[in-house]
Amino acid sequence: MVSGTKGCPFNSGQAHNMDILIRGGRVVDPEKEREETLDIAISKGRIIKVAKSLRPKRGEKVIEAKGLIVSPGFIDMHCHFREPGREDEETLITGSQAAVSGGFTTVCLMPNTNPPLDNKLAVEYIYSRANKIGLCNLLPIGTITKGRKGEELSEMADLAKAGVVGFSDDGDTVTDSNLFRRALEYAKIFKRPIIDHPEDKKLSKEGVMNEGYLSTTLGLSGIPKEAEEIVVFRDLLLSRLTGSRLHLAHLSTEGSVELVREAKKKGVKVSCEATIHHLILTEEAIKEYGTNAKVNPPLRKRKDIEALKRGLIDGTIDALVTDHAPHSSEEKETDMESASFGIIGLETLLPLSLSLVSKELPLPKILSKFTSNPAKILGLKGRGVIREGNIADITIFDPRKTWKVKAENLKSKSKNSPFLNWQMKGKVLFTLYAGKIVYP
Repeated sequence: MVSGTKGCPFNSGQAHNMDILIRGGRVVDPEKEREETLDIAISKGRIIKVAKSLRPKRGEKVIEAKGLIVSPGFIDMHCHFREPGREDEETLITGSQAAVSGGFTTVCLMPNTNPPLDNKLAVEYIYSRANKIGLCNLLPIGTITKGRKGEELSEMADLAKAGVVGFSDDGDTVTDSNLFRRALEYAKIFKRPIIDHPEDKKLSKEGVMNEGYLSTTLGLSGIPKEAEEIVVFRDLLLSRLTGSRLHLAHLSTEGSVELVREAKKKGVKVSCEATIHHLILTEEAIKEYGTNAKVNPPLRKRKDIEALKRGLIDGTIDALVTDHAPHSSEEKETDMESASFGIIGLETLLPLSLSLVSKELPLPKILSKFTSNPAKILGLKGRGVIREGNIADITIFDPRKTWKVKAENLKSKSKNSPFLNWQMKGKVLFTLYAGKIVYP
């Protein structure tokens, strides 16, 4: 388990000397699903007091938060910063800048870099760079297999010792079921989840969008929902067999949600996530946004969105993620078959998630999907909730502030988003990382 500095030898969340008082904000406790108007006192990078009507001390910086939401710093369980290998698309610096602009204080980095994060030195490089950048907590996820080739397990013990928070071959599924079983068994020893990308590539091969009437009409190769659901079913069986923790990435279909729901009822140690774009856009987005709506798994049907929403409400879906996947204009400004899969999302997750708030899905529950729940899944002690003694990772936002998504204003190095020129409601005003104001 990663706990403050434990397990993270380089990227520990450094304490900062500035004393800060956040005054009069609506403080959300996503764990207990409640909110209350409170003041928060911060010193040396930690929360020292949460109470009503705290008096400012001499030299203390005061942030007036009346009418604003004060949340634990956001945690993204699924992100791609491309460094090392594709710094033309995103770097650890530009990715961190995009993260804090979107309210994220902790970002988990998928290992499909070039070279991949399949060894101790690669993981140490991420922590070393993150510590020097100092904008947010960057947590590497190690590969399941060497080179992400699906043939031989990576040195999981070394990766765990170096501080990875999980293991994944994201972008690929470990198709060898016996190898995947062994990975689950080893991950259990190291108390880290296996994070699987559920996709049977024999079924999805050549596909560019959801398979169905629309793909046929557009003359595009489709990806059937079964390509995801077959692997979800296998993974759940192997998690049950091994008693190991499994986390399923970016679920997109009604069938996948139902499989996880039933597995949880039977005691399988599984958690799962959905991306925000799979809750907002249907396959129809391909017609309007073209390659900027080409993602993997593909955007599905309205009934799948409704199933994902039900999963958020009843707790089947534990986390909301961005699957932030930056790509160069050359990789996106081409035909649908040739274009890369993926969109950016760090700077738009908050307003899009706020659009889902309802009586059944109140604000604290939505926020729990990218604060307290990911912290629990990954064992991030001292993060994900606002408590006295915890690390002062805090996001302050105005739920009513409107703004337009413009490419020139995005911090990410890449601009591949279907939400460009969308009018958004909900804007991050302050991001505090370990007691330091890192945004604006």
